[in-house]
Amino acid sequence: MNNNNAKPAALALAVALAAGTASQAQAAIDLYDADGTRFSTDGYINTFYVNTDVDQPGEGADRRQSRVKMGFLPNYLGFNVHRDMGDLTLGARSSFWVTINDGETGGTSTGIDVRQFYGTVASDWGEVLIGKDFGLFARSNIFLDEILMGYGQTSDTLGLVNGQGVSFGNIATGYPYPFPTAQITYRTPELAGFKLAVGVMDPNGTAEDGSGVAYEEAPRFESELTYALDLDGINLTAWVNGQYQNSESTDDAVEDVTSTGVGYGAKVSVAGLSLSASGFTAEGVNPLFTNNFLDLVAGEQDTEGYLVQGAYRFGANRVVLSYGENEDDVLDQERDNTTVALFHDVNSNLKLVAEYSMLNVDSQSTGAMVEETDTIAVGAVLTW
Repeated sequence: MNNNNAKPAALALAVALAAGTASQAQAAIDLYDADGTRFSTDGYINTFYVNTDVDQPGEGADRRQSRVKMGFLPNYLGFNVHRDMGDLTLGARSSFWVTINDGETGGTSTGIDVRQFYGTVASDWGEVLIGKDFGLFARSNIFLDEILMGYGQTSDTLGLVNGQGVSFGNIATGYPYPFPTAQITYRTPELAGFKLAVGVMDPNGTAEDGSGVAYEEAPRFESELTYALDLDGINLTAWVNGQYQNSESTDDAVEDVTSTGVGYGAKVSVAGLSLSASGFTAEGVNPLFTNNFLDLVAGEQDTEGYLVQGAYRFGANRVVLSYGENEDDVLDQERDNTTVALFHDVNSNLKLVAEYSMLNVDSQSTGAMVEETDTIAVGAVLTW
């Protein structure tokens, strides 16, 4: 991929996921295409050499750790089906996400994580998705992140330096992760650049507080409005998304928890330059994962964050400068992460990545330093 218009398969998929439909996945390999039926596959494999320098308070807490592990995105294999049925188009997608890092004590303990398993029914009136897919709150915030195919922050206080899973990219330093969940979601057709998605989600069970059982009388509701404009080579994408859920308790002495969140952002691209800014604010929502709510005693604590990025493409190279920040009452932490990354396209399916990230974590209540972690990551990304 040596031109500005070419897109790696994984990034095209990510943008498609942010936009919403399986038919936009743009899989690179067709396995069958005849009689109005198409079956295709796409995939993503990445591995990084990582060297992390951790500085924490206390004697003997500092250390330098080397790893060979996957980056911000896990490795995955996806399958797509589309079938024309007259006025309707039926579709389906399943994707199987796999870690490559086993546990220190668990042997070959890596597992298959099914993050997508859904069907779609589409026509002139829009599309209905049924099944499991990424949530709508904070969806575009993460899928339009410029370092999505990179590495990002690895907080040692969150267990990421020695962890089996992925790095966190800008999760907890810019946005929460829109966790895949069972849903029924309707998406409108595009109208003057606007598209609206409205979803009914399986509610997140608020943790029991020990004195009663938490329950939800209604599901969680999420939505996202996106806008796209291409005007004489200037591309604009903007979005706003949100969620709402109420959790109650069988104990009358424990108050209900109303969990709400709003995400937003915009991205402008012209020639080889791209500038973006996004943010979110939430109450009663975990600052890391949108499906991991607070318990009823913790209540409606606040979390908020923002992310600003600039990227410039020249030939087969793309340079990214990224800064993200989160503040939350839940973990009593302020976190910021600065990343400088270079992406080099060897061809349309192979990308080389070099990245340097600087993470700072302070106590929100006292201002004391909790962690300073610098990470160097060098790796390769293979897509199809």
